[in-house]
Amino acid sequence: MAESGPPEQITPTSLDDYLEVLSKAVFQSGISWKVVENKWPGTRQAFKSFDVQQVANFNEHDLDQLSQDSRVIRNYRKLQAIVSNARKMIELDREFGSFQKYLRSHSSFDATLESMRKNFKFIGPTGVYFFLYVVGEQVPPHQEFEARYRK
Repeated sequence: MAESGPPEQITPTSLDDYLEVLSKAVFQSGISWKVVENKWPGTRQAFKSFDVQQVANFNEHDLDQLSQDSRVIRNYRKLQAIVSNARKMIELDREFGSFQKYLRSHSSFDATLESMRKNFKFIGPTGVYFFLYVVGEQVPPHQEFEARYRK
């Protein structure tokens, strides 16, 4: 979670919104929120405003370019994860009729957490919690989450 309190929630209107929030969770893994926030405007540019179709079509050449781009956090595995996650998001959106229906197809936070960790790269319990919270999905109270998952 953000160091200065809970992050701002959004009402996603497209897969692009979901991809942006998930990507922020990926980039934050192991890095200060401040660094991610400071780089975010450039990251949005580099990732074509998180247009899910464009990102899903990135290839090795695009990833090589991004890994040299000072606007982004240049962790190659995270860059690869964003592209892979865009592709998976499109797949799940088609399979379930919408990405929101995929998120709501699980019986509990634990089931959603398990599914997201299986389907998406470079995302752990805190990243899933952040993602679900920001996009307005049900999450356990923060203290309960912390006690259970952040031992």
